[in-house]
Amino acid sequence: MSAVLFLLIATFLLAAYLWWGFRFLPAERWQIFATVPGRKNGPGSWQGINFTWYGLLTANAYLVAVAVLLVLLGSVGVPPLGTALLAAAMLCCCVPASRLVARIVEKKAHTFTVGGAVFVGIIITPFLISLLNRLVGPQLGFQIPVMAAYAAIAIAYAFGEGLGRLACISFGCCYGKPVSQDGGLLNRLFNGRGFVFQGSTKKVAYAGDLEGVEVIPVQAITAVLYTVCGLSAMVLFLASHHAAAFLMATTVTQGWRSFSETMRADYRGAGRISAYQVMGVVGLLYAFVMVWLLGDAASAPAQLAAGLKTLWSPALILFLQGIWCLIFFYTGRSTVTGATLSFHLHHDRI
Repeated sequence: MSAVLFLLIATFLLAAYLWWGFRFLPAERWQIFATVPGRKNGPGSWQGINFTWYGLLTANAYLVAVAVLLVLLGSVGVPPLGTALLAAAMLCCCVPASRLVARIVEKKAHTFTVGGAVFVGIIITPFLISLLNRLVGPQLGFQIPVMAAYAAIAIAYAFGEGLGRLACISFGCCYGKPVSQDGGLLNRLFNGRGFVFQGSTKKVAYAGDLEGVEVIPVQAITAVLYTVCGLSAMVLFLASHHAAAFLMATTVTQGWRSFSETMRADYRGAGRISAYQVMGVVGLLYAFVMVWLLGDAASAPAQLAAGLKTLWSPALILFLQGIWCLIFFYTGRSTVTGATLSFHLHHDRI
């Protein structure tokens, strides 16, 4: 498959997926995906365990991000096992960090922060790659090119974070300020085009008291910007401009992360400048330092066909399914909502 055809197909699929999310996910019914019985309350009544669309959509985003990472690193000659080990190491560090950083910054034990996880990922990536190359690379016959891997991870993150914004729409978190509060440019841009969330269990309702209020669609802007950035950086990567691809993906994602918080109404910690904004700026500066240090690192020219071929493996398909299940059950089991279930017979059908 040619790179142009691949990018066109990817663009169409991403556009369709995002359109669906923007159109339907603010509604009340798109928060809880399934409820299963847990502890029994009494005769015919059970406490329910809710599994959310947030978890399902987050798992989808992680799946796409890891698949993109596999394709891009496979295109520069990194075997699937090397990429899988790198992805697993990154997830083992960043997924727990998403909850730990939120607990430190927001003082909440039952929430996640992608911003905190990304900041940790930016810092640890070169060290993880160096560790893998030194400890297991010689035994398993691979060496991961650091600059190419950094670029591939940044691109994969852009896609994962962009698609992950749909999870935020479903849960009603990361919400924007009311459109009516701004009398200037933002009001003219988004009046009649913002999100109106429904449902008392969405975060925008119970934390921001903004149910039924039109708010700036920050999640949608982020999703579109990041996916376009990911596609553009992928073009640079496939042309073997790895440092440029890394800087484009990192500058757009971290720069927008810091700026977009000026449009958000959810709690981001104390102070006018949030800890997440500081993390975004520090992460961006760190990225430029890494390019200065690693920009001359060589790697093989990218071959998209070789990268796509790496996905066609039963072991990798099972690996991706395992990641999806792990992320879904980790982020999808709701700890802030509950349910009461009762069951009955349809006697006319017996």
